Amino acid sequence: MEKHIKILLNRLSCASITIATLTLILLITKTPETCLSSSSKSSSNSIIKFPKSSCDYTHRELVSIDKKNKRIWSTNDWVKKVKSLTELFHEIQNQVGLRLLNNYTKALCVSAGAGHEVMALNQLGVIDVTGVELIESPPLVSRADPHNLPFFDGVFDFGFTAHLTEALFPYRFIYELERTIRSGGVVVVVVEECNADELGEIKSLFNRCHFVSARNVTLAGLRMTQVIMRNRVPP
Repeated sequence: MEKHIKILLNRLSCASITIATLTLILLITKTPETCLSSSSKSSSNSIIKFPKSSCDYTHRELVSIDKKNKRIWSTNDWVKKVKSLTELFHEIQNQVGLRLLNNYTKALCVSAGAGHEVMALNQLGVIDVTGVELIESPPLVSRADPHNLPFFDGVFDFGFTAHLTEALFPYRFIYELERTIRSGGVVVVVVEECNADELGEIKSLFNRCHFVSARNVTLAGLRMTQVIMRNRVPP
């Protein structure tokens, strides 16, 4: 009896192997119905933007950085933000006693995002602008940790950030920003509109700079507070 069972099991195993082999051959040789034939492609005027299956191997052109940036920089949102920042920097430029933001200014934008502030300063005539962020956005912004800036002490004349409140370690963030600004240089911080107590907290983050001024501004349609600090000039 056991002999007959073994024979039956062997036959079933052989049949299963044969069926599996034939199925595999059919899958390899037969084109799936989800794939488009060359005739159907030629007869159709539609453009397939996304692959319908693994058979869709249509070549998709890689978008260059220049082409991608040109598309982003032409959007209404981008133009609006850059224009608003340009107006902000222009007002700082005209502020009495600062004498900043000219062709010879070396500017640093920390946590610069996609680079709106970098472009705004360029449009104002400031050529030497360095933008840094955790994620680079070439050619405007390079990758660097705002809490550990890869620059020597006092190499910049002007520092700017609009993202202090997003810093993981605000004291370290400001320390690095102060460190890279020369004596007599200026740091500008823009935050959400704040009261006197909140302004005091921001001022307390600075050790090397003294307070110059603070005022409420409108940036890209949002109510903000602009704080200007000047790095102390040694006696």
